Amino acid sequence: MDVRQLRYFSVIAEEKQITKAAKKLHMAQPPLSQQLKLLEEELGVKLIDRNGRSLELTQAGEVLYQKAKDLLIYFEETKKEVKEIGNGLKGNLAIGSVKTSFSLIPERISYFRKYYPRVSFTIKEGDTFTLAEELKKRTIELAIVRLPFNLDLFSHLPLHSDCFVAVIPDQWHYEHGISMEEAAQLPLIMLSTMKGAGLYGLVMNEFKQKGLIPEVVCRTPDAAMVLSLVRAGVGAALLPQSALTALPLTGVKAVSISDVDIYTETVIIWLKDRYLSKNARHFLHTFTEEDVMLPRSL
Repeated sequence: MDVRQLRYFSVIAEEKQITKAAKKLHMAQPPLSQQLKLLEEELGVKLIDRNGRSLELTQAGEVLYQKAKDLLIYFEETKKEVKEIGNGLKGNLAIGSVKTSFSLIPERISYFRKYYPRVSFTIKEGDTFTLAEELKKRTIELAIVRLPFNLDLFSHLPLHSDCFVAVIPDQWHYEHGISMEEAAQLPLIMLSTMKGAGLYGLVMNEFKQKGLIPEVVCRTPDAAMVLSLVRAGVGAALLPQSALTALPLTGVKAVSISDVDIYTETVIIWLKDRYLSKNARHFLHTFTEEDVMLPRSL
């Protein structure tokens, strides 16, 4: 059994048809079927069951597939690490960011590319849980996310923490701020994740601690949608203050919350025990004051 056979088997497992797998691998079907047969003979177990036109993994096949995915990732990362020794920075760096923290990225990329012009970027947007899944799948190397979030699988670098403010339509009059009791009486649009508690859980727990039951009229994971709904007069929103630097504020305004006691921390995360490319390691340095001198606006 070698790396080539494991790659073949993984594609068969994912495509569930020999024909589709052969097409994806740019090879003929008979040699691929022969490789699967040789692998099963070597291991002495059946790896695939035919279910009509589709192929299904046996229990042994499922175990091999999960192990093969990890081995293939490790193999590719080992090749990358060896190739990068002695080489300058080049290629593509894939990163992710929650929309409410995206303002941390543009100036850093501009700064980074002045020194490493041969590095390009791919940027994915999503909520914290979506980006964590992208990290696990190795489609990105770094992600800027907001806590709370379970960091057991991730290394992280704290960036900053900030308080919540109320975002209201321009025509509403709360020039001197708003209390949590007043906020609970307003129709609220809540920023929520597709999975887990996240910022929504923080805000709702604060209401609960104060014995208040808010009127939530809408929940969405998209911060831009939250502001559009506020702009239209649907309701108010409670958002981290720093989130507003990345979003258009036309037609809305932010006011302080007099008695709020919740903060959210922004961190940059990456998978523990995963090889980080040179590009990723150098980009991480742009978030540490001791390593680089960044523009004052950061």
